[in-house]
Amino acid sequence: MAPYTAVAPAPGIVTRRRPLLSAPLRHITPTLILVVLFFIVPVAMLLLRSVLEPTVGLENYATLFGSTTYLRIFLNTFMVAGIVTILSVLIGFPVAWLLAIMPRKWSAIFLAVIVLSMWTNLLARTYAWMVLLQRTGVINKVLLSLGIIDQPLALVNNITGVSIGMTYIMLPFIILPLIGVIRSIDAATLRAAALCGANRWQCFSRVLLPLSLPGIAAGALMVFVMSLGYFVTPALLGGASSMMLAELIAQLVQSLVKWGLGGATAFVLLVVTLGLYFVQLNFFTAHGKR
Repeated sequence: MAPYTAVAPAPGIVTRRRPLLSAPLRHITPTLILVVLFFIVPVAMLLLRSVLEPTVGLENYATLFGSTTYLRIFLNTFMVAGIVTILSVLIGFPVAWLLAIMPRKWSAIFLAVIVLSMWTNLLARTYAWMVLLQRTGVINKVLLSLGIIDQPLALVNNITGVSIGMTYIMLPFIILPLIGVIRSIDAATLRAAALCGANRWQCFSRVLLPLSLPGIAAGALMVFVMSLGYFVTPALLGGASSMMLAELIAQLVQSLVKWGLGGATAFVLLVVTLGLYFVQLNFFTAHGKR
């Protein structure tokens, strides 16, 4: 057999080397690098600190779930997040519906007011609620002058004040998604339901509400997840008995310098958040295929 000899390319023919990465992969490589650097690496470091400090093992997680104090803080966090989410849906849905059906000119004005409230400094808005909710605040004075109450209500330094302040802050995050969903519903669907004999309540409960569920779910999930990790409003409007996880993490890291326990708390909060998102995503994906 003749020995193998390399064949040179014919003159005029340009050979190209195959790139190491395919075109689609090259396009997303910068995004992947950013995700790894700013999301995966910090989470991995957080997990490592939670199992390495102060000793190697799951001591921090055992302390976290074995203490009634920490468990009460977990309960406070999920209770406040649930209350804020329910109140935001109950208030935000009618507001979004009104903004969706009113004339565009007026809808744009009210929508601008809502957006401007989001752009206002969070600390300033929280301090404003502290002034309104205190015992000598406007709300208690009005209720006393109307004879509704005999003595001022305790509306700050408790879960009540935290729920009120956070609901106000979270409302835009559920109103804005719902406006788009409600506007996308064909009005002919509601008219067809009315022509078939459905009354107003049936049109709402059997047509409008089911068609709005994706927007409600997306907004409610956003509000609930953001409420789990909120810090400023609970710290200013709440008290020691209504401490939430974000305050606990800040106290563990800044005051007690317990990075391992703080990392374990933050990692548990992250896992819970991802679990809720996974359940919501699978539930509504399955619901949409039916």
